[in-house]
Amino acid sequence: MSTLVFIHGWSVTNTSTYGELPRTLTARATQDGSPLRILDIHLSEYVTFDDSVTMDDIVRGFDNAIRGLALPGSTFDCITHSTGGPVVMAWLRAQRESPATHAPVKVARVIMLAPAHFGSALARLGKGAVGRLKAWFDGVEPGKRILDWLEHGSPESLAQNLDVVHGKDPAATGTYLFNLIGDRPDRKLHDVVNSYTGEDGSDGVMRLAAANLNARHCVLSQQGASPRLTTTVTRAPRTAFKLLPGLSHSGTSQGIMAAVPTSPITVDAIMRCLAVDSAAAYAALCDAFSRENAQRDANKVEKEHVAIFPDRVHIHDPRSLVIVRLVDDRGEPLVNAQFQFTAGPEASPEHLPSGFMIDRQANSRNATTVTMFLNRSVLAGDAAVPDPDTAGRELRGPLQPHDPYGVRVVPVDLTGLVRHVVAATAHQDDLLDVLGPHETTVIDVVLSRRVAEGVFRLTQDLAAFDFRRPVPGADIA
Repeated sequence: MSTLVFIHGWSVTNTSTYGELPRTLTARATQDGSPLRILDIHLSEYVTFDDSVTMDDIVRGFDNAIRGLALPGSTFDCITHSTGGPVVMAWLRAQRESPATHAPVKVARVIMLAPAHFGSALARLGKGAVGRLKAWFDGVEPGKRILDWLEHGSPESLAQNLDVVHGKDPAATGTYLFNLIGDRPDRKLHDVVNSYTGEDGSDGVMRLAAANLNARHCVLSQQGASPRLTTTVTRAPRTAFKLLPGLSHSGTSQGIMAAVPTSPITVDAIMRCLAVDSAAAYAALCDAFSRENAQRDANKVEKEHVAIFPDRVHIHDPRSLVIVRLVDDRGEPLVNAQFQFTAGPEASPEHLPSGFMIDRQANSRNATTVTMFLNRSVLAGDAAVPDPDTAGRELRGPLQPHDPYGVRVVPVDLTGLVRHVVAATAHQDDLLDVLGPHETTVIDVVLSRRVAEGVFRLTQDLAAFDFRRPVPGADIA
């Protein structure tokens, strides 16, 4: 028996957002031969459209609501959409860190549809004039505090996701996490004013890589005045991740949750997740999802029919999301420092392949945290892409890699009482190794803060002396 709790995403004001999915799953579970029996379904109604509400507030509300359920075995399963994924992950973290103040229940399976783990490029627009205007027409507020959380590179989302990267494997204690996302935007919902809604490598709202918890944390640290950055990489415990071909974030046509009728691709994937009841079964499904994702990536051509014009071709290369934070070893942000990718034997930014950088966005609350969306196929190299409809015709010729790839950081304060030193990764540390397809990598660059002895001196000269222009002197060890 399974109790299912559905949790919606940001800006939802009506439970119609779940579409026919709850009824479809119930019908599927009662079919002859189904090993699953759904005991109860609960649809959440939580508020994101109030500017004062924070993620912590929602977690407290969720915990209170869960306490009111009669759960057989004190266990339930969860199906989330979009922001609902981070909500449950935040609750799991809070429950783990403060068990005495959170409901003593267990979620066995968390099936997250298009989860906004690492945020969305659209969040900044939601906080802007367009988002406020839409909220005004809907009679609500934009939900600024939740949009702050959802913005790429927010400290709140990074703290939560790095806790996952460095934490224990939830599957070891019987909690299984699943991340499912449609592999393309709904072209009919594309807003021509906002290119993010039609961005390849996304479902129209969420970038595929941002929905994947198979993330890495890469720390590039400088020791003393050395010009070298030492690389340390931590990878998250393995999590099930599945691309659902042809589906998008929302809409009744091809929405992952709200399609009418409900997409059998969504239902089949959820049923496979709900059938997992052991660590071995979870590992097997992770393997199966990886194989299916590879098959999808091999069949990467989409042709969009455009009225009387020739079809528009989309090549769905795997992308990588990179979130860079620039600080020194005293925690001070490296304002205006240049973060440069380099390529080739000469480690030069001039040798980077054309078209590898798709988008770059600084966090509005912290300009030294920058999110970059990269075409990994351009970086890694790729075979020619044939036209599936015309034998012998290539849509794109072969791509050659420009490896090895590195990083160079050029601070602005190279002289003075307080300064930083230009630093770069070692030639043998190829950055491509830490950029996974459809995955996110958080890169923390930590430079040494060099302080000259001129900051503080003692003198035995009792005569008056003006030290408004101190001579820096040697660096303090």
